[in-house]
Amino acid sequence: MPRRLGVAFVALTLLLATGCAGERERPAAPTPEPTSSSATATPTPGAAADDPAGRAADLVATLGDEDLVGQVLMAYAYGDSATTVSAGSAAGNRALAGVDTPAEMIAKYRLGGLILVGFTADDPTAGNQATTNVDNPKQVRELTDGLRAAAGKLPAGAAPFLIGTDQEYGVVTRVTQGVTLLPSALAAGAADDPALTEAAWQAAGTELAAMGINLDFAPVADVLVSRSTVIGSRSFGADPQRAAKQVGAAVRGLQSAGVGATVKHFPGHGHSADDSHTELPVLGQSKAKLAKEAWPPFTAGIDAGALAVMSAHLDVRSVDPGTAATFSRKVLTDVLRGQLGFQGVVITDGMNMAPAQKWSPGEAAVRALTAGNDLILMPPNVTKAYDGLLAALRDGSLPRDRLVEAATRVLTMKFRLADRPAPALDTLNAPAHRQAAEKLATAAVTVLRGPCGPAPVLGPVTVTSSGGRDGTRRVLTEALTAAGVEVVPRGGRVVHLVGYGDGTGDLRSGAAVTVAMDTPYLLARATSPVLLATYSSSRASMTGLARVLAGKAEPTGRSPVKVAGLPATTCGD
Repeated sequence: MPRRLGVAFVALTLLLATGCAGERERPAAPTPEPTSSSATATPTPGAAADDPAGRAADLVATLGDEDLVGQVLMAYAYGDSATTVSAGSAAGNRALAGVDTPAEMIAKYRLGGLILVGFTADDPTAGNQATTNVDNPKQVRELTDGLRAAAGKLPAGAAPFLIGTDQEYGVVTRVTQGVTLLPSALAAGAADDPALTEAAWQAAGTELAAMGINLDFAPVADVLVSRSTVIGSRSFGADPQRAAKQVGAAVRGLQSAGVGATVKHFPGHGHSADDSHTELPVLGQSKAKLAKEAWPPFTAGIDAGALAVMSAHLDVRSVDPGTAATFSRKVLTDVLRGQLGFQGVVITDGMNMAPAQKWSPGEAAVRALTAGNDLILMPPNVTKAYDGLLAALRDGSLPRDRLVEAATRVLTMKFRLADRPAPALDTLNAPAHRQAAEKLATAAVTVLRGPCGPAPVLGPVTVTSSGGRDGTRRVLTEALTAAGVEVVPRGGRVVHLVGYGDGTGDLRSGAAVTVAMDTPYLLARATSPVLLATYSSSRASMTGLARVLAGKAEPTGRSPVKVAGLPATTCGD
């Protein structure tokens, strides 16, 4: 969406607000043929197919209260199929929304979207992932087809159903099997090459679209000025200008493939080391400092055309002390929209996180929408959130023009995502996609101690790792062997791998090379003569590392965060 829609959008919103005054009876849902996974919407009367805002306005004008409320909700659900779920998943859905299946949830609450959830090892967001409904690409595509079929029967069914997920790559990656896995954001920051980042994220967007996912809750625009373990390698680094270039590149890559990008977590989770999943972190920096050090990546994402920005559960003392940004009109409306000029969709962070559960699901949803959010993500109880919004609309505590504005923005984004069919599943993990990921990952490999140049390890190599990383160790062993390096079970020069959550006790005395596969801070306490960082444990990162160790690639990366006592690289400026 353009950074500013200007006077025309404001006038349109006021016109809609006037035209939609008064309550409406719930219209009977039509029963068209279900929309396909291509998400190609049928044009609405009165607006050209290339006018998403006009089509959204036309559609909003036909919707009743229930449908307007449903369009601003993006729930999660239990079950890996839209219509057939296990007894346990049905029980979870009944507790969450009073229905058995995801399809029934969409129909009952006229939902605008659904998020696919899940968690893996080393996932700092696992606390708000109540279930998992992703397994492999084929299952995901069948699930998204079923969700769209259910949504296509709604009064708002002319607009593509939103299906989102947190596919950030690195430690937060929902679909991990059968897809091209990019290196982490911190690795891209180390490579510092926006063209490589854009190409890799375009490949990633193509694969998400092939699975029927049209909204990615990425990239992370937080600047990593703290030792945050919840953000960590999810960030592009500590330099706001370098991070800004990376965010812009990731947004362009994703959206060139037809997948909406969500720049997060505004106003900047990297400026606090606390975890907003369990508490309300405080940002004590001045507004001027945040504008200079935290907001440039968000501005870059907005300028690159990001369709969405995610608000964060952060207490910004210099703007609205004591109020989480999610519920702060001063942060979202005055700063994000007014100062930064964003006019797209503002999405809450998970409403099942601790700071958002200060109020009931209904009151929290009303407060978030009133503050300036347009899409309420992961309400802990869908029934209560829906009923609370509907009641507030009808008693006047939720202004109708605010709901109309939010629904119009959501539908505009949907129509902007409706211009192309989904790629075939056989595009997943394509050679060109793997090559894009490997180029980025190889460019990220950084030497923080030792000679600058290829082949820091001579002779037979033994690969070891901290506990629980046997799979990654095997991947590196395979990559080294393919690169012509002799790997022996024991007795060779040791290359030792450490990753997310590891401490001093996970280092190995006597290792010739220690490799940090997440944030590189632990390398400050390693005694190996050679210290390398890949910032990621993906297959692409292990392939890049193997190429460097084999002398087939130069380690050109530069640490995007400061590591005590070590240079950003030994390879010059």
